Amino acid sequence: MTIHVVKAGETVSSIAAAYGVDPGRLASDNTVPPDGSLAVGQTLVIRFPQQLHVVRSGETLTAIAAAHGTTVRQLWQNNWDLGGGQELLPGQTLVISYRDEPRTSAVFNGYAYPFIDRTLLDAELPYLSCLSPFTYGISASGGLLPLEADVLLTAARQRGTRPVMHLSTLTENGQFDAQRAALVLTDAAAQDRLAEELRQLLLRRGYAGLDVDFEFLPGDLAAPYAAFLGRLRRMVNAHGLFLWAALAPKTSAEQAGTLYEGHDYAAVGAAADGVLVMTYEWGYTAGPPMAVSPLPNVRAVLNYAVAEIPPEKLFLGLSNYGYDWPLPFVRGVTRAPSISNQHAIQLALRNGIAIQYDETAQAPFFHYTDESGTVHEVWFEDARSLSARLSLIAEYGLQGAGIWNAMRPFSQTWLTIASLYNVRD
Repeated sequence: MTIHVVKAGETVSSIAAAYGVDPGRLASDNTVPPDGSLAVGQTLVIRFPQQLHVVRSGETLTAIAAAHGTTVRQLWQNNWDLGGGQELLPGQTLVISYRDEPRTSAVFNGYAYPFIDRTLLDAELPYLSCLSPFTYGISASGGLLPLEADVLLTAARQRGTRPVMHLSTLTENGQFDAQRAALVLTDAAAQDRLAEELRQLLLRRGYAGLDVDFEFLPGDLAAPYAAFLGRLRRMVNAHGLFLWAALAPKTSAEQAGTLYEGHDYAAVGAAADGVLVMTYEWGYTAGPPMAVSPLPNVRAVLNYAVAEIPPEKLFLGLSNYGYDWPLPFVRGVTRAPSISNQHAIQLALRNGIAIQYDETAQAPFFHYTDESGTVHEVWFEDARSLSARLSLIAEYGLQGAGIWNAMRPFSQTWLTIASLYNVRD
């Protein structure tokens, strides 16, 4: 894989010719609009096919995979334009393999709400080891709030992706509630009831494991939370399942704040089979304009995490979105909507703006002026920023990454993952 940064005057055809690749595949892989427009400063992922197959009439993906000693799942990963589907056309060219294929494997988990666009979901699933439908919450009485996850579970299994149950303290109103956590962490009867409901649902729905995310816990619940996770791990392990937990992005054990104090890295790491470190949201809706996941901040968290938790248990939190801040920023007033990386590129194109890149944060950004005269500052992700953070998996020896989230379209996220790692099934 090569990451190309578009310069003024370049076209898909000229870039493809420079690298000796097919312009149609280059455009399709990078979701270039039909008119071929490119923003100066945007990235294109260039992949170099090694072996190709031209589809003959009547051939199927299963037959083609068998003939080449590969899998349908691998063909999907090698051919973004298949969209995770089975439809083939005579004369269509498929990539069987690429030059410089990755030697390192990693686990990739993606989070998705039940209302995700099905076409997008089908395209992304082959690049995911696991899919976590978001989310089963906790009721006021300590029971499980339901989640309509049938579509996600069926689609995941059809593409060889393991479904993982996600449990959080999200309420009926869509807010995290520490009181719901406190109930199940301090009331033995409520905890027993929730644990049994979890066990039954995990087995009935065929989940591969349980992913727990209790946020904004006070410090006095840190030990009960780790103990609860340990209990859940013993329960799910007895059925051949795994237990994951999410941690706020801390850099020290004494870090103050409601987001951090209830998460004891060493204790949670010992209690769980795997741990997601939520290394994102430095740039956020209510905060000042900045990168969502600045690389120095991510490194600082990982340096602390690997000192407390075996690195092979850890998952890097990978942000798959950006924010659009209206300026001037006024704390307590300004709100930045979350946008897809693809939409950020479209904004740059629509406004004729060149995308810039912050070498310290390792993140793209730009400014534009809307129709009302308001200046905006946009930070998002591109192949460069994604590659910089994905490389940390191999550098630190992590288990993989958890992608928040799979709801927003951006093909470069998945092409970069597949170019750098073998996606572990």
